[in-house]
Amino acid sequence: MSATPVVIVHRDAEVLAQAVAARLITRVVDVQALRGAAHVVLTGGTVGTKALAAVAASPARAAVDWSRVQLWWGDERFLPTGDPERNETQAREALLDGLVAEGLLPAENIHAVPAADTAGFTPEESAEQYAATLADFAREGADVPAFDVLLLGMGPDGHIASLFPGHPALYEEKRSVVGVHNSPKPPPLRVSLTLPAIQSAAEVWVVAAGTEKAKVTHLALSGAGPVQIPAAGARGRGRSLFLLDRASASELPSELAPYSLS
Repeated sequence: MSATPVVIVHRDAEVLAQAVAARLITRVVDVQALRGAAHVVLTGGTVGTKALAAVAASPARAAVDWSRVQLWWGDERFLPTGDPERNETQAREALLDGLVAEGLLPAENIHAVPAADTAGFTPEESAEQYAATLADFAREGADVPAFDVLLLGMGPDGHIASLFPGHPALYEEKRSVVGVHNSPKPPPLRVSLTLPAIQSAAEVWVVAAGTEKAKVTHLALSGAGPVQIPAAGARGRGRSLFLLDRASASELPSELAPYSLS
């Protein structure tokens, strides 16, 4: 994992979403200039989805070669295809379907987690199939692709992806994807990347907004363990960012949030 995360604080959730969009476009363009292809892991949630909508509205998105972007998800609600609560559905509506319709993004570059209406699937079978797809795009000896940026939301309890405090999935060290049961946040059935898969990414960005996230943000950045506060384990190999609004950063001491932008 990388060293201490960089914390960047924006004025409010709207500005945060715009800033995440601009940062994501820049990151993908830079990766493509160096290597040609980019692997991006998307997140759900209010700010995550607004950031994708901001990408869609940005003229700068034309700088991205979308044909060479592979898109993944850090977790998914185990619901039928097209369910409005699925992260995939929200991302498609905000950005992806528009790019496909414009002929910019090949549909096969969108790697959705298998849904609950797949014949006979359980969360475990969905996880196994997603893990196999990830492995197909991985380098030799790796379980997942070389993720260039992995976006994560963070819940008021400190959960990231669908890794909740104290849940068995947090102890998984071998598998890249797991089925999750009894989620404390509806729906109870989910599919999630594991911490080792998350931590394999070159850059991990935690995006959080709202006063209800303030306490857990402080804990995640103050030495808490990932079993108690999963966001404390949100670290990338090269760089880790906590991208916050002022409300979610309101309980951080100044030494933990040195970069505050209006």
